[in-house]
Amino acid sequence: MSPAIDTTGLPPGTVVYSGDEQTASVRITLLEYNEKEFLEKEFTDFDECLLHVKADMVKWINVDGIHNTELIQKIGEKFDIHSLTLEDIANHEQRPKFEDYETYLVSIMKMLSYNSKVHSEQLSIILLDNNTVLSFQETDGGDAFDIIRTRIRQGKGRVRKMGADYLAYCLIDAVVDLYFIILEKIGDRIEVLEEELVNNPNKKTMKFLHGMKREMIFLRKAVWPMRELINNFERCENKLIKKTTRLFLRDLYDHTIRVIDTVETFRDLLSGMMDIYLSSVSNRMNEVMKVLTIITTIFIPLSFIAGIYGMNFDNMPELHTRYGYYILLVVMISVAVSMVFYFKKRKWL
Repeated sequence: MSPAIDTTGLPPGTVVYSGDEQTASVRITLLEYNEKEFLEKEFTDFDECLLHVKADMVKWINVDGIHNTELIQKIGEKFDIHSLTLEDIANHEQRPKFEDYETYLVSIMKMLSYNSKVHSEQLSIILLDNNTVLSFQETDGGDAFDIIRTRIRQGKGRVRKMGADYLAYCLIDAVVDLYFIILEKIGDRIEVLEEELVNNPNKKTMKFLHGMKREMIFLRKAVWPMRELINNFERCENKLIKKTTRLFLRDLYDHTIRVIDTVETFRDLLSGMMDIYLSSVSNRMNEVMKVLTIITTIFIPLSFIAGIYGMNFDNMPELHTRYGYYILLVVMISVAVSMVFYFKKRKWL
């Protein structure tokens, strides 16, 4: 992949894809429905997609791949979308946000996935005034919307009975639900890490812990702005959002708060585990130093005795004692044993 394009110095509203170079073709999916009818079809050409659009149905046009800026501009011209919005759609590093342009509402967020670590892709959802929802995904692949498509295909739930505003809510709700699944997997990893930290802390554990902390920082950056996004979505007075949908948005806001609380809890746990690791390593070092200190303390008097009788003076009466060596050996052993018993009595051992 080529390095990201530098957009520094470009005028506002310039539609430039800021991510790595992509070679895959863009896929356009049209999904139309009402309470009785349903149509789903894939396209590679946007003009051909427009030929199948019906005015009396709810329309969901999903674009997989935001690297084709010409297509994004073409869609923007067709639906009268502001160039600043198109710029945000193509910017894969755009911070999650919600904006009200009167004729349409745009929500930009991060759709997360988890495969040994957290991955994210840019997701933009635009609610238009002609019962149309546009969604732009950064990559083509599995996403959180399969369950929504299944409901629409099978006519389950209330989605086929509601309007485009409810569809936009369902898409955002699916993204937030995916956050819960990812947090559950991270929670399982934290439990394993905590057990390993208590039983056998080592450098590998420390490296794993640092990786988890980085993931939580990454996750926090993606999740925290969602509270403001959904709150603005629910509180905006645009006529595109019906009163019945606002109740669901209020519930979605509560779900987002739960996600944020869980993220903060995990961050606190990881910070505490870092302290536990440092304490465990420090305690192990203290135990080692304790043993070495006791050994050194035991050998200090023995070295003192050996040092005295190791001096090369002629006038040392004990040197000519017949059993002097054995007596001194017994004395040294007695001193060592006495010190060991003393340390145990003081509970230093």
